[in-house]
Order: sequence, then structure tokens, then C-alpha cells
Amino acid sequence: MNANLAVNVDATATTHPDRPAIILDDLVVTYGDLVASVRQLAGWLRDQGVGPGDRVAIMLPNLPAFPVLYFAALRLGAVVVPMNPLFRRREISYYLQDSGAKVLAAMPGEEAEAAAESTGTQLMTVGPEGLVAYLQGSEPVEEIAQRAGDDTAVILYTSGTTGQPKGAELSHDNLRSNLVTTTETLLHLDETDVVMGCLPLFHVFGMTCGMNTAFTTGAALTLIPRFDPAKALEVIQRDQVTVFEGVPTMYNALLAAAAQAEQTPDLSSLRLAVSGGASLPLEVMRRFEETFGATILEGYGLSETSPVASFNHPDRERKAGSIGIPVRGVEMKLTAPDGSDVDPADGETVGEICIRGENIMKGYWNKPEATAEVIDGDGWFHSGDLARRDADGFYFIVDRTKDMIIRGGLNIYPREIEEVLYEHPAVAEAAVIGVPHPELGEEVAAYVVRRPGTAVTEADLVEHVRGLVAPYKYPRTVTFIDELPKGATGKILKRELRGS
Repeated sequence: MNANLAVNVDATATTHPDRPAIILDDLVVTYGDLVASVRQLAGWLRDQGVGPGDRVAIMLPNLPAFPVLYFAALRLGAVVVPMNPLFRRREISYYLQDSGAKVLAAMPGEEAEAAAESTGTQLMTVGPEGLVAYLQGSEPVEEIAQRAGDDTAVILYTSGTTGQPKGAELSHDNLRSNLVTTTETLLHLDETDVVMGCLPLFHVFGMTCGMNTAFTTGAALTLIPRFDPAKALEVIQRDQVTVFEGVPTMYNALLAAAAQAEQTPDLSSLRLAVSGGASLPLEVMRRFEETFGATILEGYGLSETSPVASFNHPDRERKAGSIGIPVRGVEMKLTAPDGSDVDPADGETVGEICIRGENIMKGYWNKPEATAEVIDGDGWFHSGDLARRDADGFYFIVDRTKDMIIRGGLNIYPREIEEVLYEHPAVAEAAVIGVPHPELGEEVAAYVVRRPGTAVTEADLVEHVRGLVAPYKYPRTVTFIDELPKGATGKILKRELRGS
């Protein structure tokens, strides 16, 4: 059996050749046309010397060219290296050098050109005309290269919270297992669904839960090149989107855009909304569901876990604020700092989430020491995330180990304080961090984005939180800013607030 992930899209094109695979405003690409383009582009890549095991870097926004390149590279047995199209020369050069990419596909620009030249990487420019120039002249590749299940399909670089980013090697089996589990037990997708593609396809959430699940079932993927909440609301209505996948800041942005609209947008086509990437504030969940009448199910995962590790299953009890229970083929547990298991599941004791299963990466690309630091001898991946587990087996994220604040020897979890801040009607977004303190070690500091038209003060918010948490937990400073720094998927970047 050929484990190559590219088999999936060919199978879908055979079953549903005339159904829409990709929608981008007025452009509709059928599955038949998609696979024809994939085969043609694979021919061009083969003519450039790309073969099994070679790395092909894709640095594009959510455009139809992305999936065509993705599956053309996999078709040849090559390895895809997704990259953020906003990267500058220094970042591009690092990714190209570290992965040893043979080809870089990118939008026209000096940054990509300079990086490709300095690393000796062949640059494939994808302009407004898309891939037209590369879809002619080469013999199409009909055969799909044989790949074993543990062969690497994608090298997905982590965000690099500390040090240089590391490339998580995800195998064909990692990705297939996760997309099948996500499709069959969580999203319940079929060919009649329309999936919102506003999560970046270069990120594991958008890649697995959006693109790969849609293309395996025959669902349509409607794309937005870069997330814009007003545009997203328009597309959901226009294309009758049934599944929306986003990170918490996207849900917050949709609420803000709807509040500014003349009338509440009609999102009645949605049968499911999914949140991941970071903890969804309960107040945001409540307001979204009240405003749009769509239920949000929260899940959890990382680049290293392909990504889904746990989820609130749609056919079972949902617990608001929980990341659910482990998905099929995955085990999870909590461990104490000394490595011992946290037991019993009392809903109060906090431990680090450890994950084991068919979704765990092979390791970090060319970094065996870094791999050994996070995957122990029994195959458990240590996530760095702190959580508690209740008697029903539901997990509740508390915070990142690196984000936990230790004030005078007492542990403070920023998420708890952020939840309280979100309950204030004037708070649109909030992030809490620890800042150095000469006597206490760390002090609690909050950064807040006000809702339009509000005039809440620092004293107001300090007093609000102070009345709801223990005396050592409330923020001593509240800084108002226009926008919180965010990464490619919309995740709030606390390291930038710390200045590190």
C-alpha cells in the first residue's frame, strides 16, 4: 500500500471530479481541475530535479497555488516545508538553510529573492497569474511516488518561542491518522460541506483540519488569503460555510466586526465552529454563541502532534472551557515537575500535558538532542502546557509552563486573570504576563485593548480583578494598547510584550 498523502486528493477527484475543491471569491476550482494542475506542476518540479526526500518550501498566503504545490511535491515523494509569507530575508534564509530546501515557491519580492540567492535555492515566483507559467511544457506525472508510512511528508517549523525555530518532522502516517480522526469523529465532514479556509495553510491547524480534511472528503475549501473579519463574515454568508475553524482572536474579531455591521450577519449555515491554537476565553465563547447561534467546540494540539490531541466531541457532552478528551489513537496524561504522574484526577491538581500516539512527530529535523528533550524513552511528548483533569477525563488548560508567573513563591496562571478581565464589558482583548520585581521575583502586569467607545481606566480594571481573585493575583499595572501582538494564526505573542 502506498502511504503517500497525495493519494487522498486523487481518490477524491476520481469520486467527485466536478465538485468544487477550492473557492476564492469568483474563482472555483473543481477536484478534477485541481488534480490535473497537481500532475502538471509535479512534472515541472521533476524537471527541476525534485525527487523523493527533497524539500520544497512553500511561502504563500491562502491561494489556490498553495494546495497545488503541496500535493505536487508530495506526489513526487518530496517533503513540504511550509513558511509564513510575511517572513523577511533573515528568517527565509534560516528556514532554507536548515531544511536544505531545493526549491522555494514565493510571491515576487526582494526578500525571497535575496534569501534564495544567498542559500543557493531555486526560486519559483508565484505572481498574480498564479502557476500558469509552470503548468505547461512539462510532461504530467501520473504516478504517485511510493512512500512508507513513517517517511517524512512535512517539516513544520515551530514558532521559536525560545531560540531558533525547530522543524517538526510529520510523517505521512502522522498526518493521515490525524486528518481521518478529525474528519470522522470530530468534524463529521462529507462532500456537501463547505469549510472556511481563513486559517493559514502553512500552519498545521489550517493544513490538517482545513485543507487535508476537506480534500479527503470532497468538501469545498473557501479561501481568504489573509484573515479579515468583515470579509470572513461576508464569505460565510455567500458560500454557505458549514464549518468554521479559527483561533480565539478570530472569534473576538468576528464579534467586533458584527457589532459594527448595520445588522447582525446571518451565519445560520454554520453547523459547527471549532477553536484551537490557544485557550478560548469563556466570555468570548458565550458572546459568539449568543450572537450567531453557532456552537463552538474547543480542541487542543501542537505542531508536533499533527495537530489534534484532544477535543470536545460533537456527539458527547461538551464542557465549556475544556479542551475535551484525547482523540482516537492518542493517550494523554499529566505529570509533575519530577516526572511522576499527577493522580488522581481531582480537577484541581495541575500538571504538564504529555501526549503519546500515532500523531506524534518523528522528531525535530536534524536535532536529536532537542527531540530527546521533549520525547521521553516511553514515547511521551512533553508539551510544556499546564492543565488539570476532572473525574470525567476532560482536560482544562491552565497555561504554558513558560507563561506561569511566580510571585513571591506563589504560582499565578495568566489565563485565570485574563478570563476575569474579559468579563469586564470594556475589554476587547487582554494578555497577562509576569514582569521582573526586585523583591517578589515577578509581578503581574496586564495589557488590554479597550472596546470602541469605552473609557475604562487602569484603576477600574485593577479594582475589577482585585474583587474577584486572591490578593496576590490581581495585576498591579494595566497598560492600554491599540492591538496585541499576534503571530500568523492570530495567537497572542506574549514574548513580544515581555520584550524578549
